[in-house]
Amino acid sequence: MSLTLLLSIGVVLTIIFHFIGVYAEAKRIVWIAIVLIWAAVISVATSEVKPKAYNEIKQMQGKYPATDKLINEAMPEVSVYEMIVIKNSYLKHEPKE
Repeated sequence: MSLTLLLSIGVVLTIIFHFIGVYAEAKRIVWIAIVLIWAAVISVATSEVKPKAYNEIKQMQGKYPATDKLINEAMPEVSVYEMIVIKNSYLKHEPKE
């Protein structure tokens, strides 16, 4: 999934939660929940990947220059978001079966 799609889903869900809050007359509680949800998502996206992911990065390294550039920029600590970008670049260049 691309970042644009994920952000679009997040914005749509935020709007839906907002209107539920307006309907239920609980706007403040809903907006606090929305802020907490977004904070959790950002926290997960910026956290470091598990050691198993570094093995996967080593397998992808050296095959495509664009992917290698992303890997070099992301090292030494790769976040979940950076791993998604690296994986998408690799899959974009990898021949489809």
